[in-house]
Amino acid sequence: MDLTRTEVATRRRSAAARFGLLAAPVAFFAVFFAYPVAAIVARGLKTDGTWHLARIGEVLAQSDVRHVLWFTTWQALVSTALTLLVALPGAYVFARFDFPGKQVLRAVVTVPFVLPTVVVGTAFLALVGRGGLLDELWGVRLDTTVWAILLAHVFFNYAVVVRTVGGLWAQLDPRQEEAARMLGASQLKAWRQVTLPALAPAVAAAALMVFLFTFTSFGVVQILGGPTFSTLEVEIYRQTSEIFDLPTAAVLTLIQFVAVGAILAVHAWTVRRRETALRLVDASVTARRPRGAGQWALLGGVLVTVALLLVLPLAVLVQRSLGAPGFGYYRALTGEDGGVFLVPPIEAIGNSLSYAVAATLIAVVIGGLAAIALTRRDAGRFVRGFDALLMLPLGVSAVTVGFGFLISLDEPPLDLRSSWILVPLAQALVGVPFVVRTMLPVLRAVDVRLREAASVLGASPWRVWREVDLPMVRRALLIAAGFAFAVSLGEFGATVFIARPDRPTLPVAVARLLGRPGDLNYGQAMALSTILMVVCAVALLVLERLRTDRTGEF
Repeated sequence: MDLTRTEVATRRRSAAARFGLLAAPVAFFAVFFAYPVAAIVARGLKTDGTWHLARIGEVLAQSDVRHVLWFTTWQALVSTALTLLVALPGAYVFARFDFPGKQVLRAVVTVPFVLPTVVVGTAFLALVGRGGLLDELWGVRLDTTVWAILLAHVFFNYAVVVRTVGGLWAQLDPRQEEAARMLGASQLKAWRQVTLPALAPAVAAAALMVFLFTFTSFGVVQILGGPTFSTLEVEIYRQTSEIFDLPTAAVLTLIQFVAVGAILAVHAWTVRRRETALRLVDASVTARRPRGAGQWALLGGVLVTVALLLVLPLAVLVQRSLGAPGFGYYRALTGEDGGVFLVPPIEAIGNSLSYAVAATLIAVVIGGLAAIALTRRDAGRFVRGFDALLMLPLGVSAVTVGFGFLISLDEPPLDLRSSWILVPLAQALVGVPFVVRTMLPVLRAVDVRLREAASVLGASPWRVWREVDLPMVRRALLIAAGFAFAVSLGEFGATVFIARPDRPTLPVAVARLLGRPGDLNYGQAMALSTILMVVCAVALLVLERLRTDRTGEF
């Protein structure tokens, strides 16, 4: 009887601990994500207490809206296909080859992913835009074509495929393919029938993530697309901030919400397949030096691709920022220009860093609590469902969230429109999914028997976490904080609405400078983008030194 009472007490304590852990994440997402999004949708579709759902059909009947929907889907599909085509050879090289400088090259490949989309757009503007490198050398401009957008999307998402597919490829047992070769299968047939089926879930997961990021693209299309091309995210921004047509913006937000929900549901299914269907080996034993002319040619081709697609745009960005003698564009950042800013542009650096630090602290606390709750064996259906909801801020319109902050958080006890904390809160929404995805694999690798033994000996849930889990996940926690810091530093969609004029962030400052004519404004935008790129790259290099094989990739 005593044992039964002990089991009942343990279960009750476990359930209480689980819901206690989820209380803060659920409250955070309810107040700072669900409520603002619902508020802006209601503002657009509800009048005098009556919902006007007929507006959905009216908006969808507009030819320009249908064109935006078509272009958003079309460019996302093409961007995804191009990214897979270009990045899969790189995934193989990083998985199977061992060569000097591999770790440095891995960091270089990952830099574009952590860069703000505004910097990506600016880098390609310096490469293919008016007065860019291609324009100067051959008189070729691509900034008025869809190719600039597609290339920028491949640049941004190359690391998603390399890390997601390459990470699994490196752990596939090569002896399975070798056995098929010994049984008479050709190299192509062995790869097609043995390796490809094992890689399929990872390829699908990477493709879905690339599609999600390109489907919701904002900064890249806003800078490179101009008035000609518009995705759903850009159109929501235009309808909200320029035309003030909230009904249309609300309908587009609902469409994006449904599409993103479907993408994330399929992504969760593919991830579960990847986690449960394979027999893996230590990645360190599968990589070897290239053999033969074909493998060396493949390595050389990947290096050339990285140099032209990833390094060249960033190098041109730096070169353009140094266009004025004596670091003139950088020195100009210290001057005041009331036409663009209320303060010297250089202050955007300190603003961004302080906001990113605050957002990182929020994201680590909220994401850490959610990750701990999700790893418990007794997690119920609600907890597993909340796992999928945590990814929604990556795909739902950041523009909608930012504008929703302004119209919903304006009354006590949540009158935050004039508070500095509003920006870190919006940035933390994007950082939390990265924290959760980074910490979950490591937390799940902790032997549950260690926790159970500590509980049986009378340790409280907090002490179990402090003395069992924390020593094992400390490094993953630091990596999660680094990712949260990098993505918070570059958040643009929501921040462009809520950043105060006297406290602009780096991405907002870059966008404002690019929106004004003149070589000085253009040069300052390049200088600020270079500074932002360097800060993100340094953060990434630190992450590479901390990275372990058991730590989540994204």
